[in-house]
Amino acid sequence: MRAIWKGAVSFGLVSIGVKLYSATEERDIRFHQVHRDDGGRIRYKRTCQVCGEEVTFDDIAKGYDIGGGEMVILTDEDFADLPLTTSRAIDVLEFVPAEQVDPILYNKAYFLEPEGTATKPYVLLRDALADSERVAIVKVALRQREQLATLRVREGVLLLNTMLWPDEVRTPDFGFLDEDLKVRPPELAMASSLIDSMAGEFAPDAFTDDYRAALQEVIDAKIEGREVVQPEEVEAAPAAAVDLMAALKASVERAKVARGEQPAGGAGEPTPISAARSAQKAAKAPPKKAAEKKAAAKKTPAKKAEPAKKAAAKKTAEKKAAKAPAKKAAEKKAAPRKTA
Repeated sequence: MRAIWKGAVSFGLVSIGVKLYSATEERDIRFHQVHRDDGGRIRYKRTCQVCGEEVTFDDIAKGYDIGGGEMVILTDEDFADLPLTTSRAIDVLEFVPAEQVDPILYNKAYFLEPEGTATKPYVLLRDALADSERVAIVKVALRQREQLATLRVREGVLLLNTMLWPDEVRTPDFGFLDEDLKVRPPELAMASSLIDSMAGEFAPDAFTDDYRAALQEVIDAKIEGREVVQPEEVEAAPAAAVDLMAALKASVERAKVARGEQPAGGAGEPTPISAARSAQKAAKAPPKKAAEKKAAAKKTPAKKAEPAKKAAAKKTAEKKAAKAPAKKAAEKKAAPRKTA
């Protein structure tokens, strides 16, 4: 790492020489603007709108627009005369509980390294700050701008967090804030249950930038001349639910399943989400239902034929029963003749 600033932490009558290093770095994949046809880099020229000439950095000054087409020009000498007492010092103003600092105020983070013989007072301030469970509110000038910041301990190193000034934080102004919306206690209880079912310990290493990884895969495939493999599709988020309680209950059950817990009611009980998915699957299969309906129609006539067969068998039995007495009478008449 390369130091971007050198100065001293002013702690009462103690001065601690330090170097400042950027504590974070962006991992975004950066691109150049190029000509689509031949890949040539696109360059921009700094030209003056008045005379049209190209201007070098040495001839560029800062201008403040006061309106009406008028501009006030400030040079480096004007900035040099400003009373920046913190140009080479980090002035400790007070020590406050960390929870009193709203995280929205935090801007950028920097590591502080002791310089020369300042190691012992540096360690002294670090340990005292850690024991106090407070953060130091400081002022520091970086890049010709005085900034509010905090000093705290992270992994045995003093960490400087620059902060926004209070007037740089916007006040939310949205219409729904003026509406009289009431949340029912059962809904609040179910939402709290969902939060409890998704509770855990924050582990930053467990999260990855999937988009950046997919983009890097596309770039690597382009370099190697191979086909780009499409990543697996992420399950689409469900549409806005009309029944808030049903959506909350389904979310709780899904969270429990994700954590390996058995949802309430057993695995066989359909949830609003599973019921909706079953309905979607059923709607996608009309041909199968039509085929089953036709097969049922073919079987129906066969069932209707069964009563007809029973009626025919009944008539045959009746005819046989009617013929039986006549046959017995004929046999009786024939019997005496054989005896004579």
